Amino acid sequence: MKARISALATAASAALLFGCTTDGATPSALSAASPAAAVEASPAAALPATIDNFMLADTDYMGHELYRMSDARAIVIVTHANGCPIVRNLAPALRELKAKYEGQGVHFLMLNSAIQDSVAAIAKEKAEFGFDAPILKDANQLVGEQLGVTRTGEFIVIDPKTWKITYRGPLDDRLDYGTQKARAEHAWAADAIEATLAGRPALAATKQTAGCLIDFPDRGKATKISYAKDVAPILEAKCVACHQEGGIGPFAMTSYEMVKGFSPMIREVIRTDRMPPWNVDAHVGKFADDKSLTSAEIKTVVRWVEQGAPRGDGPDPLATRRHVATEWPLGKPDLILDIPAYTIPASGVVDYQRPVMVNPLKDGRWVKAAAFKVDQRQAVHHFLTGYLTEVPADGKGNESRWGASMGGYAVGAEATLWPKNVGTYLPPGGAIGLQAHYTPFGKEVTDKSQLGLYFYKGDEKPGLVMRNSVIVDNTIVIPAGAARHKETAYLSVPKDMLLYSAFPHAHYRGYASDLWLELPDGTKTRLLAMPRYDFNWQREYSFAEPIKVPAGSRLIANYWYDNSRQNPANPDASKTIVWGDQSWEEMFYTAIRYRWLDETSSKLTDYDDQMNRSRMVGMFDDDLDHKIQKAELKGEFGDRLKPFFAQVDRDASGALEAGEITALQAYLGGRRREQAQGHPNPTAPAQAGKAGGAGR
Repeated sequence: MKARISALATAASAALLFGCTTDGATPSALSAASPAAAVEASPAAALPATIDNFMLADTDYMGHELYRMSDARAIVIVTHANGCPIVRNLAPALRELKAKYEGQGVHFLMLNSAIQDSVAAIAKEKAEFGFDAPILKDANQLVGEQLGVTRTGEFIVIDPKTWKITYRGPLDDRLDYGTQKARAEHAWAADAIEATLAGRPALAATKQTAGCLIDFPDRGKATKISYAKDVAPILEAKCVACHQEGGIGPFAMTSYEMVKGFSPMIREVIRTDRMPPWNVDAHVGKFADDKSLTSAEIKTVVRWVEQGAPRGDGPDPLATRRHVATEWPLGKPDLILDIPAYTIPASGVVDYQRPVMVNPLKDGRWVKAAAFKVDQRQAVHHFLTGYLTEVPADGKGNESRWGASMGGYAVGAEATLWPKNVGTYLPPGGAIGLQAHYTPFGKEVTDKSQLGLYFYKGDEKPGLVMRNSVIVDNTIVIPAGAARHKETAYLSVPKDMLLYSAFPHAHYRGYASDLWLELPDGTKTRLLAMPRYDFNWQREYSFAEPIKVPAGSRLIANYWYDNSRQNPANPDASKTIVWGDQSWEEMFYTAIRYRWLDETSSKLTDYDDQMNRSRMVGMFDDDLDHKIQKAELKGEFGDRLKPFFAQVDRDASGALEAGEITALQAYLGGRRREQAQGHPNPTAPAQAGKAGGAGR
């Protein structure tokens, strides 16, 4: 009798756990389906034997590219949806499985393809139920569709040596609809992991996965998509700017035949988020001039490829139009500067070039726009600029010397217009530094591009002043072999600011980046998320609406670096990497454009120096407590500061606070003046980097 009561209690508990009442009623649409509904619509023969590459971001907006995990011995993907009682009940077992096998080279991921689940809601569920594997948001459902996913709680085991799926099915036989066993009799997923590690076939489960059905509303609807009607207009709007004759793209989208020939590659670069080159996540912030594909556009193009890339009826839109870049898109500039000619070889890798253009102006002018006339469009990838108060003796316009920006160029973004009634003051003299990225394309050419500047006319000047600064950290130290090394830095904003844009910049080891606004009350908002940084495609991201930043706020940037062998761009994974201007060194450099709300061109307030003085504490203060702990001093700069720490730490608290940091900065400033006057002190700390000034 006791055994029967215990069994009834267990059954009742299970019924409640899986979203059903004891009389079988189903309280919500997320409840697990009945056993009769367990028969899947897709036959086993239709399921893929291998898995294609993809890149998806997790709930922390960190990118995960599947094939970049080729060093794993096995990969386990578990399907997920919020509110599903079965997958929630799997959380403890999944933690145990991960703890057992992660040290043996097994990577664990969860995949959420549920259309109703936002990234924020998934993050909340993840924290509440203790899922410790990254949950990837499959917002476009392309990965789930390709895998033939139908339910939550399915375990998919992959062999990275072949990318074959060695097992798919339930974790074990413990859970079912409305019932659960005290312990499992068959551990199918664990057995499959063991088999994959040993290089032998995994046994199939003898039961189907019990889980909540996932809605894929577009599954099976791809047959109506055609090139002429649906796909070509998307390509013309989002791709042809690069993929035209003489453009930077490796092939020109000039006809259906050309696009169809490259269609498998088009699918691949969209699934891996390499194209289009717009690297911020669509779920964070709204940006002007957004070059990304919408979710609907992504699904249209990828599904068109997957159905065989049919042409459809009607004329070929790409064959009947010719796209020719305008010489000067804003008309003839007021000042044209020649970018020093550079010869690009036919092949190989060209390091970033940093030439300078001498400023010929005898009188200062207010800049309202900038544009580039690019000579060799197939070879010029991008240009960035920064004003230099002096012509560098070494002829190099390195970014660490830059002040105000005078515009930039990327394919499809040849011109930069300042907001109405806003301008940047360009003083007489000095120079404009350039970061030039050239890409060989099969033949040697010499580029002779030009920069054009547009000024407010005569005595006219804007009412408002655009400025720029940089959240920079030249104390970064990236350990050899580290796959996700994080660095943090910030600027403290002393007065009310309006933030227009952000430009994250790192080098070959840059993996991901984000930018946060922390209000004076501690509330934080993520302004920008870049799950996968791409050194080859750098650009400024302008907010659709400028962001109000109250006085007392902080702008906090985070960067993650991949110094492992799994980073295909890594020059040398065996070296510890520090800050440096060269591409094989590394940077932490988020440029921002903004204006001070109480500043006008007739009443310059210029709080830049006050804000930039916060840069030193922002570089070292990794725990964001507004103090510098001695343990936070890192890098060459930190090593040179350590001998002065006790001297400046007047209250012997072990941390430098605001007044003590101000004293340290004054001390360092005095040392630098001594050096400039010919009294070198080899033990004095180096300058923490130079940036700021009226910007674009």
